[in-house]
Amino acid sequence: MLRNIASNGFTFRDPQSPGDFSRDSKPGCIIAAPSFPAQTPGIDEDYVFNWVRDGAITAMEVAKARMPAGLDGTVETLNDYVQFADLCHSNAQPTRGHACFNIAGDSRPWTEQNDGPALQSITILAAYDQLDLGTQKQAVDLVNANVLYLLGVYQAPTTNLWEEHNGYSFFARAAQLRCFEETLASKIVGIDKPTGLKPAVEWLRKALASHWDGSKYVSMMADPGNGGSPSPQNPVVSDYDPNIDIVQAALYGAASCTDTKLLATAAQLRSQWEEGGTAFYPINKADREQLGIGPLFGRYPGDVYNGDTAHPTLGGHPWVLSTCNVAELHYRLAAEIKAGARVPLDKLSAPFFAQSGIDASTDPAATAAALAATGDAMVQAVIYHSDHLELSEQFDGTTGYERSVRNLTWSYAAYLSAMRARAEAV
Repeated sequence: MLRNIASNGFTFRDPQSPGDFSRDSKPGCIIAAPSFPAQTPGIDEDYVFNWVRDGAITAMEVAKARMPAGLDGTVETLNDYVQFADLCHSNAQPTRGHACFNIAGDSRPWTEQNDGPALQSITILAAYDQLDLGTQKQAVDLVNANVLYLLGVYQAPTTNLWEEHNGYSFFARAAQLRCFEETLASKIVGIDKPTGLKPAVEWLRKALASHWDGSKYVSMMADPGNGGSPSPQNPVVSDYDPNIDIVQAALYGAASCTDTKLLATAAQLRSQWEEGGTAFYPINKADREQLGIGPLFGRYPGDVYNGDTAHPTLGGHPWVLSTCNVAELHYRLAAEIKAGARVPLDKLSAPFFAQSGIDASTDPAATAAALAATGDAMVQAVIYHSDHLELSEQFDGTTGYERSVRNLTWSYAAYLSAMRARAEAV
């Protein structure tokens, strides 16, 4: 993962301008992957860019790892991350929610995604005590500016996590809610707490609840226009749910891993990619029968993205990060139960627990152990299908071989996050 983070002594060259050294990466740039068409045959996507969301998720793992500090007692990688984030925001066009920048820190023509400033702020707050004094000042200014921006847009539609639709995103709302809650709880000197924060927290909690359609949380709700209210009965597209971003909202946002409605959604996610499901991956059947591992997870049932937009694949393929994220959900839930929380088993969540062999007669200790074992089987599938522990974006849904862009930064970050959660569960 660290090979995808630029520093003073480790730079990336812009594949679109290889002869222009002024376009080289600045320290703290976190590329999505070192993959671009000229170096990845069969792939027509260029990932040598800095996405705000991916960068924040990656930097969070650096912060949580408590890497060895330099002579000044700080972590250079995190100082660089904050300084590069500040550079990008000074160049952000058209809004502070701009999602993607080139490796020199300039805005790339792309979408506005209002989960990015929220995730970035969450990461900066977590990394604050590992920053030098000058960077701490930049960090406080960044968080304050991000929160002020989000207070002006949190009720508005935005481009969703997968950059495919504009509307009311469960994931973005969960990320914004966590950002606001952690800002209110922060004891860092200089972090502003505008009067609008508490009302925004209450509004977002209600907004998240409104995504429930009676059987699952809907990923995106359309903006009906004319001042009307969005409804889960009017989603953006019919084949977008269940969507993995609901699980991700519990890992990166403020959704709860003990919410039985979220667990009901997670159960449907798993069933759609197993035998008999609407987006069945044959590799999941082979892995289960031959090795007792898996399953692997994709993004959503109607996915067609495989890294080669000229030749889409109906149903898509399993993603490394999706699988690690679902494993982490199991680990987090196991850790909660191990620490004494009530097992959140009801009519809604019963299918989720049944997938791990758990029912009302299973005691809490056995429940926690079974959930952890389920997570382990998923992670073991990721390791088994990796290319000597290097992780691409996706696995082929039939053969299990890695495909799409290589060495995806978020794949590594998702694996590391899952392992941190496992340490609490086992």
